[in-house]
Amino acid sequence: MTTGFPLLTSIILLPAIAGALVLLIPRAREDTLKAVAYVGAVGTAALTIWLMVKFQLHNPGFQYVSQHQWIKAFGISWKVGVDGISLFLVVLTGVLFPLAMLGASPKRDLKSYLGWMLLLEAGCLGTFLALDLFLFFLFFEIVLVPMYFLIAGWGYENRVYAALKFFIYTLAGSALMLVGMLALVFLHQRATGQLTFDVVKLAQHTGVAAATARWLFLGFTVAFAVKVPLFPLHTWLPDAHTEAPTAGSVILAGVLLKMGTYGILRFGLYLFPKAAVDMAPLLLTLAVIGIIYGALVATVQKDLKRLVAYSSVAHLGFIVLGTFAFTTQGLSGGILQMVNHGLSTGALFLLVGMIYERRHTRQIDELGGLQKPAPVLAAVFTVVMLSSIGLPGLNGFVGEFLILIGTFITHRWWAVVATAGVILAAIYLLWAYQRVFHGKPEGDNATIRDMTARERLVMLPLVGMIVFLGVYPRPVLDRIQPSVNQLVSHIEGATKTHQPAVASGENK
Repeated sequence: MTTGFPLLTSIILLPAIAGALVLLIPRAREDTLKAVAYVGAVGTAALTIWLMVKFQLHNPGFQYVSQHQWIKAFGISWKVGVDGISLFLVVLTGVLFPLAMLGASPKRDLKSYLGWMLLLEAGCLGTFLALDLFLFFLFFEIVLVPMYFLIAGWGYENRVYAALKFFIYTLAGSALMLVGMLALVFLHQRATGQLTFDVVKLAQHTGVAAATARWLFLGFTVAFAVKVPLFPLHTWLPDAHTEAPTAGSVILAGVLLKMGTYGILRFGLYLFPKAAVDMAPLLLTLAVIGIIYGALVATVQKDLKRLVAYSSVAHLGFIVLGTFAFTTQGLSGGILQMVNHGLSTGALFLLVGMIYERRHTRQIDELGGLQKPAPVLAAVFTVVMLSSIGLPGLNGFVGEFLILIGTFITHRWWAVVATAGVILAAIYLLWAYQRVFHGKPEGDNATIRDMTARERLVMLPLVGMIVFLGVYPRPVLDRIQPSVNQLVSHIEGATKTHQPAVASGENK
C-alpha cells in the first residue's frame, strides 16, 4: 500500500532533523536543547503510534511504501515500508527513546549527548523500515557511530574498552554481510539482467544455487548473530551494557539487539528460505546453548547491571529459537518477544540506573533492604522482574509460551531443553531481588530515597504496556500474524520446490 503523505520517511527524518537543530543551539541554552530534543523524540513517538493505529489489520504485505530513485546506475532507491513483522519494532523504538531520554540525564555535555541520541533513533528507525538492501546496510552501519560515542563519552570506568569492543565486533560482522549483499545482487543481475537492491524483487528470484545460498545466508546470519548477540558471539554485550550510560543500556537492550533478530527474519529467512531450513539445526542448537549459558552466568553475577545484561543473552536465545521453528506460533512469539524484551529489560536497566544514582554502586552484596525506604521502587522492580521471568498475566509469558509451543511442533527436543531457561530465569532474578530489596537496610541503604515524580512518570507507560500485553496481546498478534503466515508460506514453498519461492509481499 502506498500513500501520498510520506509517513515512514517522516518518522525517520524527524529525529534526524531534531538532532541537526540541537547541533545549532549553543551549549549554554540547556532548556532549549532539551525542548527541541524532547519535541523531536515525542513527535516521532506520536507518528509511530499513528502508524500503528492506521495499519491495515489483515494486510500481510508492506504498507505505506515510499520509493524514490536514488542511485539509478546501481539500482539503489530510497524504499521504505512496514509490515506486521516490523510494525511493533518501529513503535517500540519510537516509545523507548523519549522515555530513556527523560529517565536518565547525562551529567555533562548535554548538547552532544542529545544529538547522538537523536541520530541513533533515526538510524534504528531506518533499519526497521528499509526495503532496499543498500539503504538497510547504510542505516545498520550509521547506528554504530552514535552508540560508540554514547558508550565512550558518557559510560563508566572501562567505557572506552567496551565501546571499542562493541564497534569492532559489529563492524566485522557487517563486513561479511556487505560481501554477501553484493554477491547476491550481482548473481541476481546475472540471472535476470536487472541490477537492483530491492528486497522484494530479490526475494522473487535470487538467481542463486542452493550451495551458494547457504554461504550467503551464513554471511548475513553471522552479521546479525553478532548484533543479537547469539552464542558464542556474545562477549561484547556484557561489557557494553555494564559500561554504557543508563539510557544507552536501555536503547541497546530494547532496540539495537532487535536489529539482529529482525535482520535474520527480514533478510535471512525471506531471501534464503531453503538455506534457512537447511541451517536451522545449527541455529537452534546455538540458541538453546545461549539460553542455558546466559541464565547460568547471570546467576553468579555480583554486579546487578551485568546480571541483567547476561539475561539478555538468554532472552534473545528464545527469540532465535522461535524464528527457526518455522511455525506461525514460533515466529509470532519471537516477534512479540522482541517487543516484550525491549519493554522489560529496558525498564530493568532504568531501575538499575535509579539505584546506582542513589547508592553509587551496583554490587549486589553492598545493597539490601531497599524495600523499606523505597517501597514504590521495590514494587515497580517486582512487576518488571516478574515480567522478565515470564509470569502468567505479564507480557513475557505470552511470547515465551508461543515460542516453546511453536518450537515443540517442529523441533521437540530443542523446546524441551529450552524450558530449563525459564526455570533458571526465575532463580537468578528472584535471588537477585531478594538480596537487593529484602532484609534489614543498613548504612546508606536505610536512607535511600524512593522514586521521584519524574521517575514514576517514565515507568508508568512501561509497566502499563507490560501488564496490557500480558493480559490482552491480541491487538499485537492480530497485526503480526498475517505477515508471519505469508513468510511461513514463502519458506514452505521454497522447501517443497527447492527453488526460491515467489512472494511479492507488496500491495499497491
